[in-house]
Amino acid sequence: MYQAHWGLHESPFRGHLDPKFFYQSPTHEEALARLHFLSDQQRRLGLLVGPAGSGKSMLLEVFAQQLERTGRPVAKLSLLGVEPAEMLWLLAAGWGVSLNPTQSPATLWRAATDRLVEYRYQRLAAVALLDDADQADPHVLQHVTRLAHFDPSPETRLTLVLAGHNERMAKLGEPLRELVDLRIEVEPWEPADTKEFLDERLAQAGGRSPVFADEAVARLHELSHGIPRRVSRLADLALLAGAGQELQQIDAAVVEEVYQELV
Repeated sequence: MYQAHWGLHESPFRGHLDPKFFYQSPTHEEALARLHFLSDQQRRLGLLVGPAGSGKSMLLEVFAQQLERTGRPVAKLSLLGVEPAEMLWLLAAGWGVSLNPTQSPATLWRAATDRLVEYRYQRLAAVALLDDADQADPHVLQHVTRLAHFDPSPETRLTLVLAGHNERMAKLGEPLRELVDLRIEVEPWEPADTKEFLDERLAQAGGRSPVFADEAVARLHELSHGIPRRVSRLADLALLAGAGQELQQIDAAVVEEVYQELV
């Protein structure tokens, strides 16, 4: 791979959801603070919205880990391609309920809500983080709506966070969207964020000199529109191409070259 050429001990732009690679830009810092506000104030429903690749799933992963460190019960799951019964099973499992996934939806629903009642008596605030809500099956969303309406008394400390593409959240339906307490927008990065992200990740991976020329950073930001996933993908491909050409630094031409291979 390209690590040896650039003097790195690991790939700096991995694609999986590892909080180790979380870059807390101003927009992500603000979003994380708002997520904590939702749970700390025991609000029932929040939306986390932004363009595809803007870091919503990573934010949920980081948020879930922070909650777990404080002993808060948290269930995190993606609703993409999930059947209604599977959604209930995953939710209950996230809250520590051991069930057979083949049991009826009614049994799974009862197990999940019984656990919420237990949390209420224990004075624990439960959280459910539901990623890809904009791509959920309508029958799954019916369960989510039902859960959002479950026991609205102040003693029931349940917070739901639904994440998805901002332009597709209308799919949730009016009954669910009417319950939203807070809408959290994840914005694309500014040019300074892109540069700081690249510098930070390369330094953490062992880089000791500027790998990307200033004009390369500017072009990379322009082509990626400041979307974190696109920034990482282009930067990774640029490192690979630069190593193949035995370059000492990535210039704008290399960034342009790898971008044209993607489109």
